[in-house]
Amino acid sequence: MDTITPAVSPLRQRMTEDMRMRKLEPRTQEAYIRAVRKLTVYLKRPPDTATVEDLRNFQLHLVDTGTSPITLNATLTGLKFFFDITLCRGELMARMQPVKLPRTVPVVLSVQEAAALLAATRNIKHQAAPSVAYGAGLRASEVCRLKVGDVDSQRMALRVEQGKGAKDRYAMLSPVVLARLRSWWRVGRAQGKMLPGGWLFPGMDPMDPLTIRQLNRAVHDAASAAGIAKRVTTHTLRHSFATHLLERKVDIRVIQVLLGHKKLETTSIYAHVATDLLREVIGPLEELPPS
Repeated sequence: MDTITPAVSPLRQRMTEDMRMRKLEPRTQEAYIRAVRKLTVYLKRPPDTATVEDLRNFQLHLVDTGTSPITLNATLTGLKFFFDITLCRGELMARMQPVKLPRTVPVVLSVQEAAALLAATRNIKHQAAPSVAYGAGLRASEVCRLKVGDVDSQRMALRVEQGKGAKDRYAMLSPVVLARLRSWWRVGRAQGKMLPGGWLFPGMDPMDPLTIRQLNRAVHDAASAAGIAKRVTTHTLRHSFATHLLERKVDIRVIQVLLGHKKLETTSIYAHVATDLLREVIGPLEELPPS
């Protein structure tokens, strides 16, 4: 029996082409399409018929239904692309303003907790991949997209191709991380999973990379096995990398480069969680003469 593929409307097709022309990431394209679909469901009519008042009421609807600030802003970003680029009617979004995000400090592991987590992983691949996240400060997506050829043992660097913001950069490669990668490479090669020029961390099918979901699951399971009560993801290891470097007095501008941050302000958040630095500060009360 033939599978019937749902027809794509000309409007959605045009928006998809607009996103492809600008080489937006697949996940970004999905998020933008999802935003327009939400508006369509709310209006109960085609989204290109929306008025300024419709859009204002839609944002109120999102707020009233408990939509998180991050999701709300992501929805507005998708709609802005749709109205600005696809419809050439940017004036409709004039009254749609993003909401201010609450500033929170990231969850950070202690050095001992990070070591316990990595030691509690189930297999050598699940140890090597999180070791890269913690030892080089890579994002989960960057870890998953590494290829065998991205490991430069001569320069002791990892080549991160098209990281966040579609930018290439080099990350640090410590001797410990290199040793774990070599151990994994020997095992993976023996198992027939490491293809020439292929993914450094292949998925179930060696032609596909390990997914972010699979990596996060491995990290979560290891944290649970290590008895760590904190809410841990792969990104927690990146946060811990930056914080521990800062506590070791590494210049924050160097950390900014290693993390691939565009703005120093983004990196400065780690100054709020570097507790070793706080413990070294001598408060004014301690400077008072004894009474």
